[in-house]
Amino acid sequence: MNNTVVREREVDVVVIGAGQAGLSSAYHLRRARYEPDGDFVVLDHAPGPGGAWRFRWPSLTYGKVHGMHALPGMELTGADDARPSSEVISAYFAEYERAFDLRVHRPVGVRTVREGDGGRLLVETSEGVWSARALINATGTWDRPFWPRYPGQETFRGRQLHTANYPGPREFAGQRVVVVGGGTSGVQHLMEIAEAGAETTWVTRRPPAFREGPFDEDRGRNAVALVEERVRQGLPPQSVVSVTGLPMTAAMERARAAGVLVRQPMFDRVTPDGVEWADGTSVDADVILWATGFRAVIDHLAPLKLREPGGGIRVEGTRAVRDPRVHLVGYGPSASTIGANRAGRGAVREIKALLNARTGAPLPALA
Repeated sequence: MNNTVVREREVDVVVIGAGQAGLSSAYHLRRARYEPDGDFVVLDHAPGPGGAWRFRWPSLTYGKVHGMHALPGMELTGADDARPSSEVISAYFAEYERAFDLRVHRPVGVRTVREGDGGRLLVETSEGVWSARALINATGTWDRPFWPRYPGQETFRGRQLHTANYPGPREFAGQRVVVVGGGTSGVQHLMEIAEAGAETTWVTRRPPAFREGPFDEDRGRNAVALVEERVRQGLPPQSVVSVTGLPMTAAMERARAAGVLVRQPMFDRVTPDGVEWADGTSVDADVILWATGFRAVIDHLAPLKLREPGGGIRVEGTRAVRDPRVHLVGYGPSASTIGANRAGRGAVREIKALLNARTGAPLPALA
């Protein structure tokens, strides 16, 4: 019989995830005079810095990255636009962790978060159990790729893959590729696979919305407000790009003129040799590439019963409505890089107020 007692390490705040949202939150905890490995801890499942960026495909160079906003307190300068974004941003995040002494624990897998004693949360991980007074969940979406289900999918004799394991365009040369998805990744995959010599077919559930002209502050606020409203209702969040539309770039203009950006409606079934529509039209394919997005990584929070009947977690700002100890940063409207920065600061401000209210200590200003 195993009588081993698992020691709980106590901190005020556990931050889960060390991507943009987690590092921003850790930075603001430091600014609020919380000490890493004493007052808070950052846990990350990846083998090294970079968050989801470290897993991006090699052909996504830094020059192609859309809307990467610097982390708070340190700009990303002098980056080579031709270098893979996975390398540029991983190096930047590593330097950021060193500069602010964030002491990220990795690789650490978080298994579950549950109720502990005395109003604390127990975070059960591959390196033991952490007991916390508050939690910042910054786990993003990369680890939960969404695969739609269509009749006949299991019969397809070719290769099926998702953006999450997309290797870059070179190995698709000479192949017939069906790209599914009307988001930024789907369009990028489509264009570079076509340039690599593949025969492409582009299918989406809805006609893609291309955005012409500047994306000003008012349009940005309106787009975020639409995403925020879903989260307030307890519905699963949509991506910000789903309501902003795709910015029409010069490369997209060229691809459209070349006949690459010709969208077909969603097929009805997958066949052993390709895909087929209800009217009998079919396309033969060697590869189906599902650029169908990702879902929030929140299953480890299930014991806290935060989900609403609609399937999402209802939040006000970043705070889970069902549990004020839990903040979700990088979730819903804060999923963009600039949104994650602002949300990290807001989450720390609220957590600081909550913890000081419980101890009766005065609330110092957030630095």
